[in-house]
Amino acid sequence: MNVVRLDPEQLLAHAGELADLLVDTVDGGASVGFLAPMDRALAESWWKERAAGPYAVWVAVEDGRVMGTVSLAYPDKPNSRHPAELVKLMVHRTARGRGLGRRLLDTAERAAAAEGITLLHLDTETDSPAEHLYRSAGWTRVGVIPDYAADPAGVLRGTTLYYKRPTP
Repeated sequence: MNVVRLDPEQLLAHAGELADLLVDTVDGGASVGFLAPMDRALAESWWKERAAGPYAVWVAVEDGRVMGTVSLAYPDKPNSRHPAELVKLMVHRTARGRGLGRRLLDTAERAAAAEGITLLHLDTETDSPAEHLYRSAGWTRVGVIPDYAADPAGVLRGTTLYYKRPTP
């Protein structure tokens, strides 16, 4: 499986495949900011909007199909150029359990360090499978905000905040 960083033009070209991944992720119950059932047109539009923003997007491709993704969102304030937010780490349900989530996470962490980012942060649904991945990868748990966001079924859930200092 190849993991590659997409430039804005490539992101637009892959928006449909990324939309399929987002639909699979949300419809599979992962809380990544959307409600189920996920509308594919909305998913594709959301990805196309990322091409204009301060994002770095990586995709994992197997047999010509996008099976996973991870992104970094960069700050736009002059006093906070050193941190970035890890966002939208997703692995297609058919590709889970093979270490792809860890590989995508490692890719984003190494790239952040190489770009001079000295602090990464993220939030994830409390008690979700993603929490195990972040803890096992050395992320530090900061705390929980209760009833922060609705899961794909519309039920309010807490979110857990994490940070990590990437090393080259």
